[in-house]
Amino acid sequence: MDEQALLGLNPNADSDFRQRALAYFEQLKISPDAWQVCAEALAQRTYSDDHIKFFCFQVLEHQVKYKYSELTTVQQQLIRETLISWLQAQMLNPQPEKTFIRNKAAQVFALLFVTEYLTRWPKFFFDILSVVDLNPRGVDLYLRILMAIDSELVDRDVVHTSEEARRNTLIKDTMREQCIPNLVESWYQILQNYQYTNSEVTCQCLEVVGAYVSWIDLSLIANDRFINMLLGHMSIEVLREEACDCLFEIVNKGMDPVDKMKLVESLCQVLQSAGFFSIDQEEDVDFLARFSKLVNGMGQSLIVSWTKLIKNGDIKNAQEALQAIETKVALMLQLLIHEDDDISSNIIGFCYDYLHILKQLPVLSDQQKANVEAIMLAVMKKLTYDEEYNFENEGEDEAMFVEYRKQLKLLLDRLAQVSPELLLASVRRVFSSTLQNWQTTRFMEVEVAIRLLYMLAEALPVSHGAHFSGDVSKASALQDMMRTLVTSGVSSYQHTSVTLEFFETVVRYEKFFTVEPQHIPCVLMAFLDHRGLRHSSAKVRSRTAYLFSRFVKSLNKQMNPFIEDILNRIQDLLELSPPENGYQSLLSSDDQLFIYETAGVLIVNSEYPAERKQALMRNLLTPLMEKFKILLEKLMLAQDEERQASLADCLNHAVGFASRTSKAFSNKQTVKQCGCSEVYLDCLQTFLPALSCPLQKDILRSGVRTFLHRMIICLEEEVLPFIPSASEHMLKDCEAKDLQEFIPLINQITAKFKIQVSPFLQQMFMPLLHAIFEVLLRPAEENDQSAALEKQMLRRSYFAFLQTVTGSGMSEVIANQGAENVERVLVTVIQGAVEYPDPIAQKTCFIILSKLVELWGGKDGPVGFADFVYKHIVPACFLAPLKQTFDLADAQTVLALSECAVTLKTIHLKRGPECVQYLQQEYLPSLQVAPEIIQEFCQALQQPDAKVFKNYLKVLY
Repeated sequence: MDEQALLGLNPNADSDFRQRALAYFEQLKISPDAWQVCAEALAQRTYSDDHIKFFCFQVLEHQVKYKYSELTTVQQQLIRETLISWLQAQMLNPQPEKTFIRNKAAQVFALLFVTEYLTRWPKFFFDILSVVDLNPRGVDLYLRILMAIDSELVDRDVVHTSEEARRNTLIKDTMREQCIPNLVESWYQILQNYQYTNSEVTCQCLEVVGAYVSWIDLSLIANDRFINMLLGHMSIEVLREEACDCLFEIVNKGMDPVDKMKLVESLCQVLQSAGFFSIDQEEDVDFLARFSKLVNGMGQSLIVSWTKLIKNGDIKNAQEALQAIETKVALMLQLLIHEDDDISSNIIGFCYDYLHILKQLPVLSDQQKANVEAIMLAVMKKLTYDEEYNFENEGEDEAMFVEYRKQLKLLLDRLAQVSPELLLASVRRVFSSTLQNWQTTRFMEVEVAIRLLYMLAEALPVSHGAHFSGDVSKASALQDMMRTLVTSGVSSYQHTSVTLEFFETVVRYEKFFTVEPQHIPCVLMAFLDHRGLRHSSAKVRSRTAYLFSRFVKSLNKQMNPFIEDILNRIQDLLELSPPENGYQSLLSSDDQLFIYETAGVLIVNSEYPAERKQALMRNLLTPLMEKFKILLEKLMLAQDEERQASLADCLNHAVGFASRTSKAFSNKQTVKQCGCSEVYLDCLQTFLPALSCPLQKDILRSGVRTFLHRMIICLEEEVLPFIPSASEHMLKDCEAKDLQEFIPLINQITAKFKIQVSPFLQQMFMPLLHAIFEVLLRPAEENDQSAALEKQMLRRSYFAFLQTVTGSGMSEVIANQGAENVERVLVTVIQGAVEYPDPIAQKTCFIILSKLVELWGGKDGPVGFADFVYKHIVPACFLAPLKQTFDLADAQTVLALSECAVTLKTIHLKRGPECVQYLQQEYLPSLQVAPEIIQEFCQALQQPDAKVFKNYLKVLY
């Protein structure tokens, strides 16, 4: 072996050596006999370096996994012998191998097992057991091999081909017949032998039993000798977590509902009499988390049994199952309320399913009602944050608590389904008592009280947030709580979690303010002062900006009296903060977008006359325009690239803010009706010069393009004079991506203004096409995936443009480009339909072709078009589906074929019998199509129902 290259395997080697080692590994993988050198090195223990041993196993693994069938019988025998002799050597080694080597060896054994067991090595396990016997080193390896085999055969995270899945099923069936009883016996011997002397091996063995129990005969494990041993392990500190998991796997095994019930009940009796149900005596939270998972498994198994028995109509046994479930509820509640969230989280499944049973029962007993209330109180208590939660810098522990809270929310929703009145009353009780004394109550209790009110909105669902109408008792309870929330002064509580919960709840129940509008001013003040948008925490300010925009939007009819006041108060929050003054504004630019949108909504939805709206909108947008001009001048002069980038960012924000204000307009309140057209045209006039700025082109173009999109939606024809010069600038030295983003803009104008933009389109049609063709014809590296993808997307955009032009009744734009250009365009569409294996583009091309045939394919069409139909379009309709890449298993391809059928139908419609004659006598015979198929094809084509022909084509191809 190349000793120099092997030095690079050491993790501390320098990068050159590591590169060399990697290259050497690749070389050995393809070499036909390198594996033999590695096998020999392992068998003869040539190397003491762990990394080299691991390397040798990796080479063997590659050989077994990918190239085993290429070996001769003798060579395959050599690999088997190598592994067995390596295993024998482990019995005598003074020191065991490192764990990572043992795991890799186990993987190689497992790969060899799945390859050989059914054919050449049926005695695999017997051979291994005869080597390892009860030697602890050997047993460790034997158990690792079993786990590796289980993950090869059963692990659902590994994706198997159907062939491998069939093979794995066959292996498991054969193992059940031939060796599972012996393996189970070996596990029993290992457990008995090592339970008091070697906890590591015992735990490994328990893990193996837990893994295999899911697919072997349960009676081999669920019997007195095994269960008694496992219960014994439950009392041994170093074994009990693994024993708990093993019992969980046994309980989880699918089986007959009555048998499962008996198994769970007998287990419970033994566990209870051994004192395991007295969990308040237990201090080991890691064990309790496993025990909680076990109780959850037992509870859910009983519920599955109950469901099956009810379904089968076995009422007597179903009653017994329900009884068994009820006796576990007290333990479930103890685990649910446990202060450790992992322990509590592990029992939530049982809790949730138990409530689902109660929901199905016609009437609840007093005990069941008490259980529901106990679960409710537990959920309320467990929703509470603890002292350690870090709100300013949330890490992994905080993320886990947020996830846990989501699980509790599901429980709360389920409780609402079982007993909505009880939930409402409980929340009201907690909420009222907490908010009465909020000044002296800890933050987490105040937060959870408001949180519960917030959660009621989803737990007690209504349509369109109408919580304050309909059911009187519910509506008045929610109304009382909301009134308390907004009048209690709790919005001043000095903790971010309470502040945020206050604003979230106010916005969730915005309909309350249509019932009691007198509370709007005090909530608006909370949003606008140090409690909201001017809070000391950036996180609160950011979230409040979004919530404020939602609040104003949803209550826009109630906002009229406050508009001027709000606009004055948010003035400083609208300032564009330029990069150079080092001034840190209260809000980020993303947050400012919401404030601009809010300002727009207030102005547009106000009851002011159009002149007043215009004046207010001008006040809002003029500072942006003025700043924009100054910053653009500065950018033109900036030398430093970093400064250029920050100036361009700032310019982009200015355009973005102006864009965002236009979102306030609607069909009911158009820009024109509000008298604001002129203001936005001024913005256009101000922003468009940025397109000719040679610096930071991408970011500036992107912002201005978005603004143009918005203006095309909001303005009428007054926007059109700006389009030609904007287009000219955007087409200058552009890349595929620029064109791809520019084409939708032209499509949008074409679709909206149609004939009005015809002169402009005719003028820019060929310049745009030249720009597109120039980019498409640029050479690219053969394996440059991203360049190929960019070209594919540009091609699609190009065809989408042609589709928009033809579909908007503007085919004359193409027709007026001169015969040579028209032909060039048509040829590209034919190529798109046939040559590129992109069904999305193909579909578009056939749509264009059928539209052109419909417009030009009649007797009075352009000169030469009829020839083009027969020479190019008809052949395209056959050549495309005949391509190897045309895959009808793909949904997009099916749509492309459907459009291809439409094209042929349209040709037949426009050209009549002449088309059928051409197909019958010239074209199809030239493709050597059998006469009877030609006959069938032409008949299908002539059917009046287009569906018939489409279905015929699907069958044909």
